[in-house]
Amino acid sequence: MLEAVGLECVRGGHLLFSDIHFALAPGEIRQIHGPNGAGKTSLLRILCGLSLPEAGQVLWQGQPIAKTRASYQANLAYVGHALGLKLDLTARENLSFALSLHPSRLDADPNEALARAGLANATNLLCRHLSAGQRRRVAIARLYLTAAKLWILDEPLSAIDAEGVAEIERLLRNHLDENGMVLLTSHQPIAVAGRTIEGVSLQ
Repeated sequence: MLEAVGLECVRGGHLLFSDIHFALAPGEIRQIHGPNGAGKTSLLRILCGLSLPEAGQVLWQGQPIAKTRASYQANLAYVGHALGLKLDLTARENLSFALSLHPSRLDADPNEALARAGLANATNLLCRHLSAGQRRRVAIARLYLTAAKLWILDEPLSAIDAEGVAEIERLLRNHLDENGMVLLTSHQPIAVAGRTIEGVSLQ
């Protein structure tokens, strides 16, 4: 279980949010809501351990993530605004590199992951030659490979067409059906069949 306990964030002397409390259990999905500038991305970075909160703490399985960092990172898959792609590698090479860094599913197959993400014809293209939507699909394709239970996704539908959105929604549903956890932001409507998406408001 992931828990946020009294989180507060200050950036540039400005308070973005405070007293944020929520829990995310296996099989649950939550969406962070708030206007632009409310601190949605900052909250995700704090939850990933990439930034420190001004106050409060993030717990993983009841322990502060600073004390369980190895276990937490092994169970975390993060897709942020910065997609973490190496532009001089092909789409497939990027996924193969990701496999070398993080625990993966036993059935992990980069080619299949790219095909499911709608990139079967772009497998061997350098990522610098891909469109913004295609690059995001490469980043999303990593989720088909990871064994991580907790997915934290910042605008996963950005620059994705309707067909791609439907596939991502299926991907999320399958992950939740396997007792995975999802925390995300999205300016676009998102629905997961058979699941209620609870909100976390930063307003």
